[in-house]
Amino acid sequence: MATRGIKERLLAMDDPIQLLKMAEEIEIEGGMLTDEVLDKLITLKATKIAPPKVENFGRTIAPISQPEPVELEYRNNLPDWRQEDYPMLATDTDFDLSIHYDITGNSITEGKMGDIKEAFSNRLERLRKLIIQNSSLPRTPMEISRLHAERGRFQGRDNIAVAIGLVNDPRHTKNGHLMFSIEDSSGELPCLLMNRQGDDRILEHAQVIEAGLMPDDVLGVSGTFSQNGDMFYVDDLHFPMQSRHEKVFSSVGVSVAFLSDVHVGSKTFLEAQWHKMVSWFHKDPLARTIKYLVLSGDCVDGVGIYPGQDKELAIGDLYKQYTKFAELLELLPEWVECIMLPGNHDAVRPAEPQPTLEPEIQQDYNTTTFVGNPCDFSLHGVRILSYHGKSIDDFVAGLRTVTYSDPVEAMRQMLRRRHLAPQWGGKTPLSPEPEDGLIIREVPDIFVTGHVHGHECVDFRGTTLVCSSTWQDQTSYQRMLGFQPKPCMLTVVNLGTHKTTAIPFA
Repeated sequence: MATRGIKERLLAMDDPIQLLKMAEEIEIEGGMLTDEVLDKLITLKATKIAPPKVENFGRTIAPISQPEPVELEYRNNLPDWRQEDYPMLATDTDFDLSIHYDITGNSITEGKMGDIKEAFSNRLERLRKLIIQNSSLPRTPMEISRLHAERGRFQGRDNIAVAIGLVNDPRHTKNGHLMFSIEDSSGELPCLLMNRQGDDRILEHAQVIEAGLMPDDVLGVSGTFSQNGDMFYVDDLHFPMQSRHEKVFSSVGVSVAFLSDVHVGSKTFLEAQWHKMVSWFHKDPLARTIKYLVLSGDCVDGVGIYPGQDKELAIGDLYKQYTKFAELLELLPEWVECIMLPGNHDAVRPAEPQPTLEPEIQQDYNTTTFVGNPCDFSLHGVRILSYHGKSIDDFVAGLRTVTYSDPVEAMRQMLRRRHLAPQWGGKTPLSPEPEDGLIIREVPDIFVTGHVHGHECVDFRGTTLVCSSTWQDQTSYQRMLGFQPKPCMLTVVNLGTHKTTAIPFA
């Protein structure tokens, strides 16, 4: 029995039922719950809390503990951004995505010889127009067959000839000169670019000679024929890219973030750092400006991608890898819209351009837009070209100045050529579409790649180049090559100001 005053004291407590159960351990005179008795119960509870009864169901397997993120210190312990450079919250605007090119649903090739010929004809025709439009050609280009027929006219320095074609067999001579030939539908023209020294040295030519050329590049040459007409001496080279791009600044000041090569399913996936990033997204003021997250391929590690991969997998089922990644994306705040494209580890055809992931995989994802690789799209009017970057392997193999430690140089060379993967038959499998899907139709405001597990963000002729960071630690293959990745760097670009910053999570 309890008085009214005692009832009020009991109701003010967090757990009065547990307190009353302990009354069996003390004597209560007259069955009345007085203030004195209640004080005894409170004292007893503070000194003795009865453990909960646990039924024994046999042996219990301990749960696997989740990795705990390590606390992050920013560089120099200072904020890496200014509020005026990131002026708008992501929640203050609607989703605005316009896709200009995506091969998904538009691939019609059968892989026949005629398709290959048509693809190269399309590449030559379209890049020829860009060279004429963007380069200062000394005269109108002529077909190669006509140049051969009239080569006697073009043997003096005052009579310059111009041709545009596909590069064949580029190589360096013992004297350091660059030899190659260019080909159009009418014929082939052997060319020589001299490695001049002293006052005759031209810096642009020296850079091309140092780097070399890629097979199947499309470029223009101007120069003259040798005395016997069997060689064309190149005075100047003409690439499709213009000298400067004027980028678009959006009227909407939200931000877009970039990452790539998450490789969920691999034993070297850095899950603790992912959770650290998720925590940052929920707490940091900069994260509240990020409306879009672009994932540039290889979000899962895949299955059967390379020999012995099964020994390095934490998740051996491909669909379970995608399900796990969907769960990881669900941890991000609701204001973040994801845009996801495939890479060479994903469940799509290896030949580029690649269509997007199949609907059976997409059904696990809620706030994700799936596109192909590459994808040319705009966010609030800012044009973005996202490409996984498999052809960087070909640029590293084909050009002397491109290395895995400096993958941005490969991106510069892609823009200079206005083509993402020029070489046929190299390390990058290509799909011969009637319309070459790897031509850079318009110079983007932001150009992003991944694949090589590096990280960099620079400006090149008015375009912001972003080499997206990986979320995978050093693999056994990278360790064998002595390559150290740059993981867990989130690159953030504001669409209104084009200010950039990179947030480290490792």
